Amino acid sequence: MANKNLTSAKRAKNDEFYTQYGDIQKEIEAYLEYDPDVFRGKVVYCNCDDPFESNFFRYFVLNFNKLGLKQLITTSYKPLPVANTQLGLFGDDKTLTKSKGRPKVTANKFIINEVRDIDGDGEFNLKDIAKQLKANKHNEWTPLEDDGDFRSDECIKLLKQSDIVVTNPPFSLFREYVKQLFEYNKKFLIIGNMNAITYKEIFPLIKNNNLWLGNGFHAGNAYFFTPNTRDFASGVYDTKTGLVKFRNVCWFTNLDHGRRHRPLPLMTMEENLKYSKHKEIKGKKAYDKYDNYDAIEVPFTDSIPSDYNGVMGVPISFFDKYSPEQFEILGMCENIDLYKMKTKVYSSAECKQAYLDKFGKKGTYDLNASGVVIRDDLLEKVYQRVLIKHKEK
Repeated sequence: MANKNLTSAKRAKNDEFYTQYGDIQKEIEAYLEYDPDVFRGKVVYCNCDDPFESNFFRYFVLNFNKLGLKQLITTSYKPLPVANTQLGLFGDDKTLTKSKGRPKVTANKFIINEVRDIDGDGEFNLKDIAKQLKANKHNEWTPLEDDGDFRSDECIKLLKQSDIVVTNPPFSLFREYVKQLFEYNKKFLIIGNMNAITYKEIFPLIKNNNLWLGNGFHAGNAYFFTPNTRDFASGVYDTKTGLVKFRNVCWFTNLDHGRRHRPLPLMTMEENLKYSKHKEIKGKKAYDKYDNYDAIEVPFTDSIPSDYNGVMGVPISFFDKYSPEQFEILGMCENIDLYKMKTKVYSSAECKQAYLDKFGKKGTYDLNASGVVIRDDLLEKVYQRVLIKHKEK
């Protein structure tokens, strides 16, 4: 049990990224623009958010009336170091047991049913919420009995009461988190690693149009605050701002927004080969064809030819521009041929020979893990590719 708790604490620390208020506001506005009533009369649940620190809680409580929310529920996870350490704003709520010395770290539950200018200063802000919580009128602030894990019975009970889940869940538990949302048939708007698109648990949901990418972060760059100063494999930490920059993070949702219905402007195959800004495309006689799939290799989303009716392999970043009215998702280039699209499976001997040919030494080149093209008489693997085609008009 001790090892399990240590692992959980380490994972919680490594997943400790706080979303910026402006990014939340910008994303929500895209859904309101498409449907102004998307949140009206709904119960919003932020189930991975310490209310003392979460900008998700801050956004929804400050915009409670504007959005027309019926209720806002926020729960925190017990190991978070900030829990119960910023009681200056919210005060000592009578539902919390007082303790001598340092406050006991507990998982908390906030339920907001009403927001209003309680102090009569003509302005509504977090201080008004704090006063309402202190008085325990209409709103509820209580410690959870368990640790606040989204998989706990307590949190599942709250999930069942909700309509829309909005949060930044632990990336390390993303598969399990999304599975739970679909198990309870919830609408959601969450943040995740773009590579989650390739997970065998996630990709079918995207393929079947049950899940898609959200409006997105500005210029594709996501900045998160973290109290952690460790090295980040896929992010850049700025010591001055305390922010970590990621380029491979996006919003996942099943709420509709206008951007996903906007067709991607494309050039013809001939125009791409002549005018493309990418040296991998411009000046070539033709697009590369895969040796193991009946499809062409399209290494850049803006190089998808408008006049090619066959199957194309495109990067996963394509989903940021994907319109279900324009394209059909067929499958993915991967080791296991889940979508029965491979035309060739390489033998162990062929993989070893390909490695020798490419690197001049013994080894194994796993040709079956992706799409393969032939360049300069050598077998070359390409990056992860999604197989798509134009929808018939």
